[in-house]
Amino acid sequence: MREVRVRFAPSPTGALHIGGVRTALYNFLLARQLKGTMILRIEDTDQNRYVPGAEEYILQSLAWVGIKIDEGVGVGGPYAPYRQSERKPIYMQYAQQLIDSGNAYYAFDTEDELEVMRERLKTAGVALPQYNSITRMQMRNSLTLLEEEVKQLLEAKTPYVVRLKVPRKEEVRLNDMIRGWVMVHSSQIDDKVLMKSDGMPTYHLANVVDDYLMKISHVIRGEEWLPSAPLHVLLYKYLGWEKEMPQFAHLPLLLKPTGDGKLSKRDADQMGFPIFPIDWIDPNTKEKAIGFREAGYLPEALINFLAFLGWNPGTQQEIFSLDELINAFSVERIGKAGTKFDIHKAQWFNQQYLRAKSDEALAEYLLDSLSKENISCTKEKAAKIASIMRERITFPKDLWEHGKFFFHAPTTFDENVASKRWNDDAVKVLNAYKIELPTLATFDAPTAKATLEKVTSELGIGTGKILQALRLSITGAGAGPDLMMVMEIIGKDEVMKRIEYALKTLNVKVA
Repeated sequence: MREVRVRFAPSPTGALHIGGVRTALYNFLLARQLKGTMILRIEDTDQNRYVPGAEEYILQSLAWVGIKIDEGVGVGGPYAPYRQSERKPIYMQYAQQLIDSGNAYYAFDTEDELEVMRERLKTAGVALPQYNSITRMQMRNSLTLLEEEVKQLLEAKTPYVVRLKVPRKEEVRLNDMIRGWVMVHSSQIDDKVLMKSDGMPTYHLANVVDDYLMKISHVIRGEEWLPSAPLHVLLYKYLGWEKEMPQFAHLPLLLKPTGDGKLSKRDADQMGFPIFPIDWIDPNTKEKAIGFREAGYLPEALINFLAFLGWNPGTQQEIFSLDELINAFSVERIGKAGTKFDIHKAQWFNQQYLRAKSDEALAEYLLDSLSKENISCTKEKAAKIASIMRERITFPKDLWEHGKFFFHAPTTFDENVASKRWNDDAVKVLNAYKIELPTLATFDAPTAKATLEKVTSELGIGTGKILQALRLSITGAGAGPDLMMVMEIIGKDEVMKRIEYALKTLNVKVA
């Protein structure tokens, strides 16, 4: 059986899109499930689009989400180097092999000549002008020039590109693991450039050569590469590597949350959610794009969310650890149709993973926020706060953002709640409760509740009628976590101070 070797091969042209992380994840899951090797290759043949810092960003992003690279950039391995720009000398020999076998040719056309060709075809009513099996015979290349002319042009170092000679009438077939048989007539494929005039290969040649030399067994990549797949099939055929051709799987598109069109950074910016795994600062514009990490998403939650963007396990289970994903994953259960990027589902996953953590683990998030605010707090108190706040948080920062009242007494009060609930009965109860509290030897949630019920019973006022007013005095809001536990955590003295302040500030006259 063929050894399973998969690769994630991004281009360092900017931040790693979340769709790229999903592609890396699916490759990683397949490699781990089949005891294979996960390879990272940097495809930087287009030096004009190279962005400084992008490669380091890719490595940091993969490390953060937990996708471990077994071989490649940052790790090394038997097929180094793993940056295509460092493999430049390798590619020309294969381009020459294609030329020698009659499956590729030199093209000496200038940019002006190419533009004249395109305009001529447009005038003739051709919707998509291409350099192909028909038009190449009117162009300046080694198929139309005499052998001696070609030799002279090469010796004179005249700029040229190497193009694939695509057959005019041939059915190109590919059995995709997700889509089944894909068939394209060669008349729909143009004579793609394989080697550029600067001596660098294009994606098409470098990709195929490297996959062959690195013994890649499966290529899992985005749907946007599906139109190029027939071209790659031809390259495997013409280079004599058909038996070594990897199995292909083209992933469905990630769609906008509305489902109408491909997800873009603009969509994410407009809708207010991240589209990159970690923060990215554009080196040219200095514009900062917030990442999932900095927005408060846990890597394990993001991985779980991404796994379900196109794949499903065929069961009702939604929460999967990484090991469970590895065991359950199969390419055959990836759908063909595009999948909506539902950020609310991502938030739901984050909630589930946060709520599964221990009070002590959540307390560390709160303590981290408190240290930035120069607020001291014991681990025990932080754990208590985490315990009653866990069902109300989506992100770690929410422990502080939604729990500031534990550390700061309210100075303002919800006006809507005050107008409805702060009345004579509330003032009577709170005054009596404030007087009763100093008599208590111990103060915890059960005692706080029992004392309140005693006071309301003596006054003949229903406890439920004044609970929101009491909460308002303690937290400034009309809703929140268990009120008695809140009072236990902040302590008897602080409860008394807050009730006193609320009674003075809200200034309700007792009849």
